[in-house]
Amino acid sequence: MTVADLDSRLDSYELSEWMVFEKMTGPLGRRRGDIQAATVAAAIANANRPKGGRKFTVKDFLIPYGEAGRKTPEQMLAAVRDINTSLGGVEHGRNPDG
Repeated sequence: MTVADLDSRLDSYELSEWMVFEKMTGPLGRRRGDIQAATVAAAIANANRPKGGRKFTVKDFLIPYGEAGRKTPEQMLAAVRDINTSLGGVEHGRNPDG
């Protein structure tokens, strides 16, 4: 579903209800799955850790979303160019750098 589809189907009242529901029950969607997977990973790691070893927490296995901050358009373009080069791609078209 696109943002436009969602905007046409979901009014602000329903969106507010979903936000409250998520605050009461915890995260929905992919983030919820990450927490569930991290919980299982922590349980397995703790069951297999050596005696006296550090106890693992769920946070040890969570993916850190959004901690790097926003990237500038130039940084995003550089990242795309790096990926393209690493995959053997060649850039065609105009070159905005010169």
